[in-house]
Amino acid sequence: MSDSGLRQRLAAILAADVAGYSRLMAADEHATVAALDAARGIFRLQVESNQGRVIDMAGDSVLAVFETATGAVNAALAVQAELGPRSTVVPEDRRMRFRIGVHLGDVIEKGDGTIYGDGVNIAARLEGLAEPGGITVSESVRTAVRGKVTAEFNDQGEQTVKNIAHAVRAFRVTTEMSTNSKSSPRVEKIDQEIRFCSGADGVQLAYSSIGSGPPLVKTGNWMTHLEYDLESPIWRHLWTELAREHTLVRYDARGNGLSDWDVDELSFDTFVSDLETVVDAAKIDRFALLGISQGCSVAIAYAVRHPQRVSHLVLYGGYAQGAERRPQTESQKEGAAAMLTLMRLGWGQDNPAFRQMFTSQFAPEATKEQTDWFNELQKKATSPENAVRYMNAVAKVDVSHLLPQVKTPTLVLHAREDARVSFDLGRRMAAGIPGARLVPLQSKNHLFLEDEPAFKRFLEEVRLFLK
Repeated sequence: MSDSGLRQRLAAILAADVAGYSRLMAADEHATVAALDAARGIFRLQVESNQGRVIDMAGDSVLAVFETATGAVNAALAVQAELGPRSTVVPEDRRMRFRIGVHLGDVIEKGDGTIYGDGVNIAARLEGLAEPGGITVSESVRTAVRGKVTAEFNDQGEQTVKNIAHAVRAFRVTTEMSTNSKSSPRVEKIDQEIRFCSGADGVQLAYSSIGSGPPLVKTGNWMTHLEYDLESPIWRHLWTELAREHTLVRYDARGNGLSDWDVDELSFDTFVSDLETVVDAAKIDRFALLGISQGCSVAIAYAVRHPQRVSHLVLYGGYAQGAERRPQTESQKEGAAAMLTLMRLGWGQDNPAFRQMFTSQFAPEATKEQTDWFNELQKKATSPENAVRYMNAVAKVDVSHLLPQVKTPTLVLHAREDARVSFDLGRRMAAGIPGARLVPLQSKNHLFLEDEPAFKRFLEEVRLFLK
């Protein structure tokens, strides 16, 4: 929180009002007020049920804020599904219908919970574009809820709206409720079970299981959050696709996400030990193992220790030696030290300027929405202190001596122009593992994006390899 009591953050905003409110009040003031009070109760219930918070209910309007776009859209769908059938019991000209707009963007939040900014203004303008009894959302919302909500998003094109400098691309949401169906909207959700287990030193580790099919375990790496990742356009497409054909087990590494942040030891040995703990807790005997970035070294160490349990080894964007174990120039050493100082001082600030610099290394081709999500993920996933500790720990990693001992069939994938971990590091890792196959991907992103060809190629190669 800044000295001014203002905080900027990413949020989903729902704005609603009654279509023809003045006309309804003129026709029957008492009945309109009673119907409005009942509708407010429905809004409050559905907002709170979807992890949102009502900000204001002045006049005939409703303003609410949510941590996720999925929560906001779910609430909007549920409200319209409940209000729709109720309105049919009164004459057409007396029916109370709400218009709802939903936007995902930056807001400024005061200490008392009040929100301001373009994010709120755009949500209000989207509300004005909605039909009575309907929902209109922005492009950022449509992208965020893709695959999570069973509804159609009809493109209304770029809309020029009052007091917003840039055009807003709007989408009209259509569901069964818009055709007078009395059934509730069907919402597709990823069925995730989150559980906890204790590491060898008592650290609580959060792990989850999604999907169905042969087990695929993904090693922990920094900056993950089991819940938030399923909403994020940086991670959700990967987990959703992998879970279509596998039971995907993920966990937050110690110091990250839903696992304990306050830990005494944060080292490579504990990373490997934690993977052993999670696999045992999940009661999986034999499985494919996926390592991403620094998680590749953990996967390699585990596969060497437990060759009988790992059927396939998939390594993406990784390396065998951390920065301190590789030859470095003085300039590189100074740059690494400066980065750690900036992480310690800038990571937790409300201003995302430093995190934006870091994001540009992971996904230089990301859209603004994707960048905003990743900036926010950095704050949600770990503390400044743990970020520095994690960086120091992975810098000391060296599993190069273990590479010749890997007996598991191995697939290595790496982006040719990776801005975070150079392609040469992945190539060397693959060359050291007997029989490993290297697949270069055409991308500049360390974390590939949903709409780039590299992501499709990754899925094709991994699915073929795991068959």
